[in-house]
Amino acid sequence: MRKYIAEFIGTCVLVTLGCGTAMLVGCDAASGCGYILTALAFGLVIVGMAYCVGNISGCHINPAVSVAVFCTGGMSLKELIFYIIAQCLGAFAGSGILSAIFTLGGVEDKTGGFGANGLAGVNGSAAAGIIVEIVLTFVFVLTILGVTSKKANHGSFGGLIIGLTLTLVHILGIGLTGTSVNPARSIAPAVIAAINGNGQPLSELWVFIGAPIIGACIAAVVYKLLEHESK
Repeated sequence: MRKYIAEFIGTCVLVTLGCGTAMLVGCDAASGCGYILTALAFGLVIVGMAYCVGNISGCHINPAVSVAVFCTGGMSLKELIFYIIAQCLGAFAGSGILSAIFTLGGVEDKTGGFGANGLAGVNGSAAAGIIVEIVLTFVFVLTILGVTSKKANHGSFGGLIIGLTLTLVHILGIGLTGTSVNPARSIAPAVIAAINGNGQPLSELWVFIGAPIIGACIAAVVYKLLEHESK
């Protein structure tokens, strides 16, 4: 149970601080400042949570990461299911917190939709959005698998490396899809935004659920092949 509580807390913090920063400062690539601040917010949350709950649950706080760990034999199907449930509940808790803060405080949401992902940056192309999310998730998850491998020798820098990688993929992806690479992070803001009547169409949500999972599975397969060849 401690693992699931840790995943709930970690994902709640990720959505609250990551999406919250995007909502507060905006993600306009032309202005730059908000764009970089949002990328850093998501990356720094991972750094903080990795050292906070990483020793309890592994700090997946992302269904795509959990799927990759499952595919590499690092967890059981039962654990995978409960991890994903905890992550999604945490994401909804985070979006709920943001809804309360921004609504009660009358604060402008500069993303227009609680930091939800969308396809506007790729001119509404689902195909382009899928490619972006698969590639970014592949890079992010492959890094995680390598850093957390028993053969890795990064000392206490693993969390920092993973956080910086998430920052990196956000720097490219924010202007294209808002950067999901995390189905829980995408589902909760989109649903809360829809409830509040100011979000992207939920018809686009499948891209940000399916593509990260596919990218994670590809990363798991590639990593296992590379690991096998290195033996």
